[in-house]
Amino acid sequence: MTAMIMHSPRQALDDFSLHPLRRHWRPHALAATLAVALHAGVLALLVAGWSVQPPAVEQPAVLSTQLVMLAPTVQAPQPQPQPQPAAVEAAPAPTPMPPEPLVAAPVEPQLQARKLEQAALARKRVEDKKREQRAEQQRQQHEREEQHKRNREAEQQRLAQEQAQQQQAQRAEQARLAAERARQQAAQTAADSRQYQPLSKEAPDYPQRALDKNIEGDCTVEYSVNPQGKVENPKVLDGCHPLFIRPSLAAANTFRYQPRIVDGQAVSVPAVRNTFHYRIK
Repeated sequence: MTAMIMHSPRQALDDFSLHPLRRHWRPHALAATLAVALHAGVLALLVAGWSVQPPAVEQPAVLSTQLVMLAPTVQAPQPQPQPQPAAVEAAPAPTPMPPEPLVAAPVEPQLQARKLEQAALARKRVEDKKREQRAEQQRQQHEREEQHKRNREAEQQRLAQEQAQQQQAQRAEQARLAAERARQQAAQTAADSRQYQPLSKEAPDYPQRALDKNIEGDCTVEYSVNPQGKVENPKVLDGCHPLFIRPSLAAANTFRYQPRIVDGQAVSVPAVRNTFHYRIK
């Protein structure tokens, strides 16, 4: 069913006349309204202290590894890294999971036995070498001790020989000195016998007063013997009793000696002493 609506001629004229203006004004009015509203909102945010937040930085993915030492002959497969989940913006980075520990592959019994045998042989070689070194050190120590002992014995023998030589030299020197002293004594005795050998000596008279009083004593007289063998300048030394002085001097004056001969000439002999002993029998 078709219906037709008819407008009045006045209304149709108005619509025809206003339609082009409306068609050009409405887009510009909407854009201006949006621009004004956007500027007003930005200004309000700035006045309220709004600031632009920096964009969140994505956390880098962290990969943790663990090194496990295995036997040299076993090659363990390397673990494949686990894919990390993508980081979410403005969210904390996920904690990485630790890798699973590597498990060594089982070792064959024959290989294990061979290794043990090699280790035992190496240990035995080391012990044998240590024993050889200790034996060598002991041998060198023994040789040093023997050498030191021989050196000490040789030094003792040398010292004993030197001591024996010194003793022998001392004995020879003592024998020489004894012979020299004997010779000198013999010469001195011969000289003394020539010097002091009296030709005549008379005993003094015992004083009568000393006999009456039973007085005994000794009296030493000192004098010189001249080249003629006579006594000169006799004098009594201290310790002589007064009663024995005169008879002692008188007896000394009567002494006669054989003169002393030096280089074929007679010389005086000073300080000759003679002691008189007075005893009552």
